Amino acid sequence: MKLERILPFARTLLQKAVNEGDIAVDATIGNGHDTVLLAELVGETGHVYGFDIQQQALENTRQKLKEKQLDDRVTLFHKSHSHLREVLPPTPSQQVTAAIFNLGYLPGGDKNIVTKADSTIEAINQMINVMAPEGIIVLVIYHGHPEGALERDQLLQYVTGLDQQKVHVLQYKFMNQQNNPPFIIAIEKRA
Repeated sequence: MKLERILPFARTLLQKAVNEGDIAVDATIGNGHDTVLLAELVGETGHVYGFDIQQQALENTRQKLKEKQLDDRVTLFHKSHSHLREVLPPTPSQQVTAAIFNLGYLPGGDKNIVTKADSTIEAINQMINVMAPEGIIVLVIYHGHPEGALERDQLLQYVTGLDQQKVHVLQYKFMNQQNNPPFIIAIEKRA
């Protein structure tokens, strides 16, 4: 297949946005896969901030980072991503170049604990304000459960209304797949 599948495309977007020394955010660390990737991309001089409301997600991610010897590049918060502005560095020279949100529930975790549109939209608003020009926010939307469908609909309405003079918004999805496959919304801050 020549077309990139959803998760590889999300990684491609992150790889295009993040360089050595950058600041990146994993807004929903989950099992730590994207946190590890971001820690590798920012290198020894950059930093990653990760957020999750579930202790299990923090433990899973800490373990992965420790195994790869990347734990010194990452600060994890047991908080909702809607609080990210409270803990990110305030200096404008340290703007965020990329952020990723995997929306839905923790794979292998409690499926009753899910991301919600209101906190996700609040976090996106905060991210846009701290993003470097051409910084990218990647939303991977898993909508095959009732709360996911609600979040999907509210997010699509929200991103469609974002000012095109401030951001570009892309939707990437496979349209003929069954069973509500995940899709991506990417938001790039304009220069």
